[in-house]
Formats: sequence, structure tokens, C-alpha cells
Amino acid sequence: MDYTSQLKKYINVLVHEGASDLHFSVGAHPTIRVSGSLAPMLKEPVITAEDSLGYLKVLVKPEFEKNFFVSQEVDFAYETEDGFRFRGNAFYQRGSVGIALRLIPKKILSIGELNLPEVLATFARKSQGFFLVVGPVGQGKSTTLASMIELINTERMEHILTIEDPIEYIYEPKQSLIEQREVRIDTKDFPSALQSAFRQDIDVLMVGEMRGPETMAAAVTAAETGHLVLSTLHTNNAAQTIDRIIDTFPASQQDQIRLQLAASMAGIFSQRLVPRISGGLIPAFELLINNKAVSNLIREKRTHELNTVIETGSEAGMIDMNRSLAELVARGEISMESAYQHSLNPNMLQKLL
Repeated sequence: MDYTSQLKKYINVLVHEGASDLHFSVGAHPTIRVSGSLAPMLKEPVITAEDSLGYLKVLVKPEFEKNFFVSQEVDFAYETEDGFRFRGNAFYQRGSVGIALRLIPKKILSIGELNLPEVLATFARKSQGFFLVVGPVGQGKSTTLASMIELINTERMEHILTIEDPIEYIYEPKQSLIEQREVRIDTKDFPSALQSAFRQDIDVLMVGEMRGPETMAAAVTAAETGHLVLSTLHTNNAAQTIDRIIDTFPASQQDQIRLQLAASMAGIFSQRLVPRISGGLIPAFELLINNKAVSNLIREKRTHELNTVIETGSEAGMIDMNRSLAELVARGEISMESAYQHSLNPNMLQKLL
């Protein structure tokens, strides 16, 4: 089989259907995800073990393929001749290779075009601080960060450095100088790239994902020393994010990182992509803004009170997830059922609907 041609065919289907993901799983038809729901290509043949290896060879560079058979999983980027770019992951399941591809849109949409709150522009315009976009996998975190980086690129003359695994959005320098480093290609790992960043005269640092205490410590230090640091974390909300970061460190270092976070954290933005009644997805979100009260709660180990601060802090610019969901229901954008499915506190949501 000509796996290059077959892959091109499936990618054309994905693009035509407005899908976000393409899956190859042995024993199943090639499957795409459209507006959050999986849709198998039932007219296409079921993927065999030989097929999955064939697609792997097309998608992954030889050196990555070699590492894959040792580590049994690999992250990679793939770009077609037509300029469609994908973030991919290959892995083993039941002794066979599985592949998941996520389409990276060609155009970097603005904060407004993504239906995100304009307050995000305020954080992009800061000269220093630590700003996190959090949420489960597949909720648009990378896209939100890209819109913030593009805003900086459009408005200011800054030196922007991104450290990613793999590189997702490709930025064209406008006002800013932008350099993008991919782990395992341009640098050994996140900690090495972060340590090197301090000697590269950067203004803005974007770290694709907070991984491990070394990465987190370096990112927080960068924010403390006059840089704007943007990153993501797979957590559900602001309070859980603070706890996750602190718990990553040994007990002997937790008080120190707590103090650093209290001082350097600019804000935490949590988002969910919710199915829209009219089709597609729309974000619901939560925003924690670090102020004196929030800083004190972090310092005093009272992060469990942050949810209350967000719920009652709309005058300070905070955004509560339940209020965001309730507003989408009121505007007829999403169903009540979808709102309840995406709420972390359904009882509170019920009072707002």
C-alpha cells in the first residue's frame, strides 16, 4: 500500500469535515474527531498492524522512529506538502502501534476570534510575570497561548523564545524577534533549554508544558527576574494548579516555591471547549488574577479558598467557570446538559441557571 497517498487522502477528509484529530488504531477504521465527537471512516479499510507501522514510517523521522521502538511512545510534528501541520503521538497498545494526530490550524486566530475574554490581552501586554493556561487535554490551551504570543508579536518589539515538544504553531516575525526550539531536535530537554534561555537576552518565554520540578522552578525564576512567562498545565482549575506545582517539589523546597508563586504569578486561565448548539465548539473559562488577597492565600497554604475568591471576585476581573457556562446557556450557545457536564460544581451552577 502507498501509505503516503493514503495518509494524504485521510488528511483531506479531516480538513474537508472540519475535524480536529485523526486516529489510526489496529482493528478499527481510520477515525476523525469532529466538534468533539469521534467519527469512523466506515468506507475505509480497517487498520492492520502492518498499516500502523506503514503510517508511522511516513509520519516520523528515522531518528525518532528508532527511539520509538525503545521508549514505545513518541511525540512528533508532521507537515504536509500543502502546509497542514499536525502534532502527533505514536504509542503501543496491545502490542500494536497506535497513532493520534492533532491538526494545528494554519492561521493563528486572535483572542476575539477564539471567543476568549479580552482581558487575556492585558496579560499578554505585561512585561513580566507567570501566566498559565490550564485544562484537560484537547481543550485549546495551545491555541490560546498562540493567540497571546501573536498579540505580542503584532504590538511590541520583543525577543520571544518558545520551547515546545513538538513545535505546534509556526510564528512569522512581525514586530518581534521569535525563535522556536523543539525538544530533542534543537535542545536536549526542557530544563536544558530553560537554563540556556537566561543567556539569550529574551523578553518573553513560552514553555509548551510545565513538566517536572526543574522546568517549573526555572520558569518561576524567569518570571521573577523580569520576563513574561507563558505556559500550560493539565489541571482542572486555579486552586488545583497551584497545589500541583507545589506538590511537584520535595517537601524541603515547597515553602520556597510557594513564596515564589505568590510573588510572580500573574494569573491562571482555565478553559473547556463546549459543544455549541449551532455546531462546533465554544470556550467556557475561569480566570484567577493574582492580587494581594490571592497572594496571601497562596503564601498561607489556603489555596482551597481560591475558588471562593474567584466566585466573588468579578469586580476585580475574576471569571467564574459556572458563570461563564451559565452565560453561554443564557445566550443560547450551549445546552443546559452540556453546561452541567463541564461544571466542576453542578450545585452552584444550578443556582445560576
